[in-house]
Amino acid sequence: MTIILGIESSCDETAAALVSDGRVILAQHIASQDEQHRPYGGVVPEIAARAHAERIAPMVEATLADAGMSLADVDAIAATAGPGLIGGVMVGLVTAKALAMASGKPLLAVNHLEGHALSPRLADGELCFPYMLLLVSGGHCQILWVEGVGQYRRLATTIDDALGEAFDKTAKILGLGYPGGPAVERLAATGNPKAVPLPRPLLGSSEPHFSFAGLKSAVLRASQAGTHDDADIAAAFQQAAIDCLIDRLKQAMDGLGEDLTRADALVVAGGVAANKAIRGALETLAAGRSLRFVAPPLALCTDNAAMIAWAGLERFASGQSDGLDVAARPRWPLDPDASPVRGAGVKA
Repeated sequence: MTIILGIESSCDETAAALVSDGRVILAQHIASQDEQHRPYGGVVPEIAARAHAERIAPMVEATLADAGMSLADVDAIAATAGPGLIGGVMVGLVTAKALAMASGKPLLAVNHLEGHALSPRLADGELCFPYMLLLVSGGHCQILWVEGVGQYRRLATTIDDALGEAFDKTAKILGLGYPGGPAVERLAATGNPKAVPLPRPLLGSSEPHFSFAGLKSAVLRASQAGTHDDADIAAAFQQAAIDCLIDRLKQAMDGLGEDLTRADALVVAGGVAANKAIRGALETLAAGRSLRFVAPPLALCTDNAAMIAWAGLERFASGQSDGLDVAARPRWPLDPDASPVRGAGVKA
């Protein structure tokens, strides 16, 4: 049995996990920083980095203790090496390097996005390559063709803001607090999605890329007008986001042509994948295209170390490892050869 220790510290979750090649999470611990960041309505990088530094060692120790293991029982150590808030990424990666050096175990520097991209395979042993992936989180919104471990073709990305960021900004506008995504989803469930006219940026565009900056601005104007109920604004925003996702996915599917027939499934991953309304719409789309729909359990959608351990395990199984000189990276695209997009394109 192969066992990987995973460490995640790319944003505001400090986490450690032990995962086996039997797709079993042997133990895991996650420390949230919601309380520290709530007064600011978002993640403050310096606060996040300090919290990671304080918590990372206890997280690793507790995880090993829960599994009744020591570093001697671990085959390799995986840690997020980017992309993310560089201070936090460095804390986790340096910790992993120290553990690897002390134990003589291989180091696996994992791309955080690859952790999300492969996490559905941890939960679903039947998910095979290739598959079409919608990766939606606070910092990224893209459609990927996943051919295998380390083999990713970017089909679409956001030209400005990520959908998770738009959810958080909407929550801030409506005074819902932090974290914003779940708060918007709860409020939207009580509202009328047709009550507030909001735009669907790039709807119908021949390019499958996303844009959410204009939608955020429209939410702000609707709120400032004072003529709409907050629940209706939340519901209208969520429906507009869903409409954009489905339209862009359809465009990307059409662009794949015959390749789509090779897809094992339509897969969603990332923090926004926890949204039940979005999951429902994606499941309907997949069924209409004769595709299986796969979404990881809610606990694997948000940032966690189990997905990092699993991505490390998949790389380890293919004979990969990294040197102790590997650097932390604030940006790290899964498809570095993808063509630039119009607009900002910085979330690619």
